[in-house]
Amino acid sequence: MIGAFVVVAMLAAWGFSQWQKSSLVKADEAPSYAGTNAAPEFPSGMDWLNTGGRELSVEQLNGKIILLDFWTYGCINCLHVIPDLKRLEEKYAEELVVIGVHSAKFERESTTSGIRRFVQRYQLVHPVVNDKDHEIWRSYGVRAWPTLVVIDPAGNIVGQVSGEGNYDLLDSVIGGLTDEFEIDRTALSLQVEERPTGQLSFPGKVLADSKNDRLFIADTGNHRIVVAGLDGQVQHVIGGELAGFADGTFAEARFRLPQGMTLLDKDTLLLADTENHSIRRIDLAAETVSTLAGNGRQAFMFEDIADPDDALNSPWDLLLVGDTVYVAMAGQHQVWSLDPASGRLTAFAGSRREELKDGKLLSAGLNQPSGLTTDGESLFIADSEASAIRSADLGENGRLHTLVGTGLFDFGDIDGRGRKVRLQHPLGVAWQEGAIYIADTYNNKIKRLDPDKQKVVSLTPGGQTLDEPGGLSIAGQDVYIADTNNHRIRILDLKSGELSDFTLNDPRDLL
Repeated sequence: MIGAFVVVAMLAAWGFSQWQKSSLVKADEAPSYAGTNAAPEFPSGMDWLNTGGRELSVEQLNGKIILLDFWTYGCINCLHVIPDLKRLEEKYAEELVVIGVHSAKFERESTTSGIRRFVQRYQLVHPVVNDKDHEIWRSYGVRAWPTLVVIDPAGNIVGQVSGEGNYDLLDSVIGGLTDEFEIDRTALSLQVEERPTGQLSFPGKVLADSKNDRLFIADTGNHRIVVAGLDGQVQHVIGGELAGFADGTFAEARFRLPQGMTLLDKDTLLLADTENHSIRRIDLAAETVSTLAGNGRQAFMFEDIADPDDALNSPWDLLLVGDTVYVAMAGQHQVWSLDPASGRLTAFAGSRREELKDGKLLSAGLNQPSGLTTDGESLFIADSEASAIRSADLGENGRLHTLVGTGLFDFGDIDGRGRKVRLQHPLGVAWQEGAIYIADTYNNKIKRLDPDKQKVVSLTPGGQTLDEPGGLSIAGQDVYIADTNNHRIRILDLKSGELSDFTLNDPRDLL
């Protein structure tokens, strides 16, 4: 949601005003991080998660350092903050209370049920409050996602910082507060939301391989890939249920919240290992996994070329076109091209600025691209944060075009033509016989787009039929759908329009 890392001065913020104050103290004196303005109290009557429904207050947390994380769950920059929060929670387990203040951008994100699913998926263990009407957001003067606010043990605001990549700053300030204040080290009683159990957990993407009668499932919440026949027979499970970053055999390999996949050939599957910020190569014949690009770390990519061992930025989907693999680099707001032989990447489309802007490929703007498909001449992109579907020319001197979608804050559930169409954070696209099929994720629908007429129609009814479908893939007249929050795969029959369950048969107990 935010590309730049900006320190925002507010009250006694630790931006310019705090460091100016610190420079005036004597050399043998430690700087004071104490705030002078009382933190606004949380309004009553809000939904809380990970507390057993119990409401918290700033006052009752006096004696603890509080870190407020203002976020919205579709924001890639907010996802990038989560590892930093977990590191701080572990380092300051007795001193610090992190509170996620979920102030939604999209209508779907304002629902407590949607937030609960996200909390379960990303295994957040700190309290989260649903600030659906932005009351807390306004009281703290927040203007961007993510924003982090530190409150001292006396209940006063130390300051706030916006954007990602601020671990060292937060660590320094929190460490200073632990030295300056007497801390209440009593453990906060919490009741963490339990994840549903079953064969799959929050599947993100699927890849249907009709030639070889296979379906590849990114079992995202379980950090693994499930390979099944189109009859549902489980053939392989690649990776383990615990997150990690390791190459090796199918049993030894570890992934972290994997998403999109593409086949190079019958025996070679490439995987967007999203939260490891890497592209993994899976040898289906040898049953081994190796790393093709990325080093397990996330970084903003300032150059237009990336070597195989460079850090990447949340690759979300992959697509082979000819001899080139295209990468939806969601964290960069770009699409990159990958040479599968060397593992070298090159920026293909997007200026790195988060904006809905058409034009020459590297001058135009993308918005957290999360899904890719092609008709062989153009690349079609699920441009999720702009609720748009974009097309990029694959030839020389190409341009980026908008098929449907009008802006970062223009979303809804409206079928029709051109600028009248409204989607809500689509994550997946698939091409079939002149049409683009869309996983319109936050509308809980599958839709069809005629790219020539720019006409969109809904194929499923919405409501609770699907719950935030994250990906789809087509084999014949069957659309395989990752029904993410329902922890299952569904099949949409394009002839009859009927939805059915894809049932996994696991006689070898691989799952």
